[in-house]
Amino acid sequence: MGRSQQTFSKTEKEKKRLKKREDKKKKMEARKAEKEENGTSGIDFVYVDHMGNLVDTPPDPSKKVKVEAEEIVLGIPKKEESDEDKFDPVRIGTVNFFDHSKGFGFIIDNENNEKYFCHVSGLIDEITEGNKVSFELEKGQRGMNAVKVKLEK
Repeated sequence: MGRSQQTFSKTEKEKKRLKKREDKKKKMEARKAEKEENGTSGIDFVYVDHMGNLVDTPPDPSKKVKVEAEEIVLGIPKKEESDEDKFDPVRIGTVNFFDHSKGFGFIIDNENNEKYFCHVSGLIDEITEGNKVSFELEKGQRGMNAVKVKLEK
């Protein structure tokens, strides 16, 4: 065998590569013919209206809004202190129910009579039903949860 002769696997690979190229060319031509037949060639030109939607008609210039470059805020805007932020996050309540074997219970807020879920992982002191406790609220999967639960003296 000389150097000019290729191995069987090399020639097979080359044949496959050529066949793949041919198939791709045929598919492309078929798609091109189908587009010409249907008379559709996709969207030629698209506009963006004043709401940011793609439309096929030019936007109404009267609805154009002028924005000054200085008005554009990059990043997160500074949070202004609201009335919500001023209240004490520590709340007072009474343990309505607590199952030690399952590790959860409920606390009723003395201020608004809302019932909050409490998990054993959110306890600082051990609690039982009827205890007066202080706690903070934290957003959980199904609503607000009582955390940092401590017994009140």
